[in-house]
Amino acid sequence: RVRIPLPVSNILWEHCIRLANRTLVEGYANVKKCSNEGRALMQLDFQQFLMKLEKLTDIRPIPDKEFVETYIKAYYLTENDMERWIKEHREYSTKQLANLVNVCLGSHINKKARQKLLAAIDDIDRPKR
Repeated sequence: RVRIPLPVSNILWEHCIRLANRTLVEGYANVKKCSNEGRALMQLDFQQFLMKLEKLTDIRPIPDKEFVETYIKAYYLTENDMERWIKEHREYSTKQLANLVNVCLGSHINKKARQKLLAAIDDIDRPKR
């Protein structure tokens, strides 16, 4: 057995937690359909994940916690709020943003609004090219 010093252990935990949270958002971005109840279950699952994490490690605050929570909550935004949100949250990939818009189609965003939001995402992505 090799003892890992606490500072090194904390760095390893931080990287693992950050990677797990990024993977959760990527997984949520791969969802093809989702109801309000489904998003509520995502929030509940994430809260359970956080509770278990807090028992395993003393790292506070949990790295990228807001990254996951913000993405889940964005599903509930109205068309105008979502357009603003998309422009303000460049930490998410184009794919993650586009999927969020597509999943909301039919539930509370119509096709015209979807096109407008996807155009806003494309505009954000354009300077990177």
